[in-house]
Amino acid sequence: MGSRLVLDDLSLSLEDGQSYVLFGPNGSGKTTIINAIMGILPFEDISGQILFDGVNITRKGVDERSKLGLFVGFQNPVEIIGIKLADLLKYCLGQSPSYKFNEEERRLIERFNLTDFLERDINVGFSGGEKKRAEVLQMIFVKPRLMLLDEPDSGVDVESLKLIASEIQRYLQETQSSALIVTHKGDILEYIKSKHGCILLNGKFHCFAGPKNIYRDIKEKGYEQCVVCRERVNRREKA
Repeated sequence: MGSRLVLDDLSLSLEDGQSYVLFGPNGSGKTTIINAIMGILPFEDISGQILFDGVNITRKGVDERSKLGLFVGFQNPVEIIGIKLADLLKYCLGQSPSYKFNEEERRLIERFNLTDFLERDINVGFSGGEKKRAEVLQMIFVKPRLMLLDEPDSGVDVESLKLIASEIQRYLQETQSSALIVTHKGDILEYIKSKHGCILLNGKFHCFAGPKNIYRDIKEKGYEQCVVCRERVNRREKA
């Protein structure tokens, strides 16, 4: 089986307390970027460095990166048979299975409408919105410093979208953590306050601008024409 270059000459800096929105067509490499940052590599990285808080994590394993404060929210959270959601949440808190949730933690579980799911196997029989709510709750309990969220709005109903997006925004504001959010849908932008966005196309970043402006242009022109148009505007502004 041959190899191919997926991403080429990319550079992206994520600042504390900021969210960054990444757009791109299917197969453009958005999930590959998240996997590379987290160390989930089904491919061989050729060159370059990934720095987190000044530390070179390029050769560190997933567990090491996780302990440093990185967290991945998957596009399709997997089912885990034999482990209860309550036990995973306790593990996220650094507690044993015998731990009793305190009042604040129980209020948060109730806010995510997951109280009735605590004794169920993780994601087994959950709807798309329930899976994403459970995953974002796990994230908040872990308290990461960098969230890598792969289409958190995929397969999610309107109510769940509003809840998870609002809770992600709340967490960003309260902790000054950062987020890289991959999305195809503009709905999440109603609840995530982000000034930074870009398009990934043909293995390269394009069109650094406000996410809502980028999304509007994508809907009007498509990815290819959006890139051509915005790069023309950028050249005029620099002239």
